[in-house]
Amino acid sequence: MAGSDVATDASSAPDTVKILIAGGFGVGKTTMVGSVSEIVPLRTEEPLTMAGLGIDDLEGIEEKRATTVALDFGRITVSRDLVLYLFGTPGQQRFWFMWNDLALGALGAVVLVDVRRPESSFAAIDFFERRGIPFVVGVNGFHGEHPYPPEEIRDALAVPEHVQVLLCDARDRESCRDVLIALIDQLIATAVQA
Repeated sequence: MAGSDVATDASSAPDTVKILIAGGFGVGKTTMVGSVSEIVPLRTEEPLTMAGLGIDDLEGIEEKRATTVALDFGRITVSRDLVLYLFGTPGQQRFWFMWNDLALGALGAVVLVDVRRPESSFAAIDFFERRGIPFVVGVNGFHGEHPYPPEEIRDALAVPEHVQVLLCDARDRESCRDVLIALIDQLIATAVQA
């Protein structure tokens, strides 16, 4: 029958996977999404203002001038069959209410950590543990430095053994890609075991 060769094949559309990039205020989430995204990322950054004085803790990140107020969005085509949608969460506590909505449909997450301020990442770790959303920890080496090995960081954050702790640089595309690949590998291994 003529025209049967032209049938639309819905199975040719790639699978899409929603991944969150989360962590405390100023840990490098926007930078990570931007460095690894194949598209110009959507950013909802606004300048820090006097209204945030006394609310936003800038200790250790005094040079920070803008902050995410809703989300960052990027995309990575892993293969013809798989596309990752990256959603960066806002870091300040006053915007955490948005995390529940951003987490809807997410298969996994990267919790980005700044070892200069590890306490800023406890809330993100707790968020994913409580909801049973698989995650890896990406330790962002500011200024290219990683003063602590992954096992020391794991102990300091009380991260379970099954959660990977990976050193990375949020400015470096390949470094961020490796963290995302580790997460995807973990998600695949978990799916195979189920």
